[in-house]
Amino acid sequence: MTKALALLATLAALLVGCGSDPSAGSTVAAPEFLQVAAEPGVTVVDVRTPEEYAAGHLAGSVNVDVEGPDFTAAIETLDPQGAYAVYCRSGRRSALAADAMADAGFARVTNLSGGLVDLQAAGGQVVAGTQP
Repeated sequence: MTKALALLATLAALLVGCGSDPSAGSTVAAPEFLQVAAEPGVTVVDVRTPEEYAAGHLAGSVNVDVEGPDFTAAIETLDPQGAYAVYCRSGRRSALAADAMADAGFARVTNLSGGLVDLQAAGGQVVAGTQP
């Protein structure tokens, strides 16, 4: 019985450790999201519509509309070994995108809990216009 309890304790510690590592795929609050987004090599992905993106988006982000007909094809062009930080307006669409990316084999997807307003409140720079 003692060995079983030790095994359970070890598994619990591993699960807690995995859940706190945003690079392994998790949902985080805006301040932590901005830290992850600022790391070298992280691609920040805005999954809202092109119109929403043009009205205001996180500086340096790219737009891939999760509800657009080309979303699956668009993520297939991305490196599944890369690191991604995904956000939207409220958190619903970014959660869908993060799940789709995980299902497609992406291991390092950080999802924003909340949305663009939360990023602004945490100090994120929002700019208007379309992506290059």
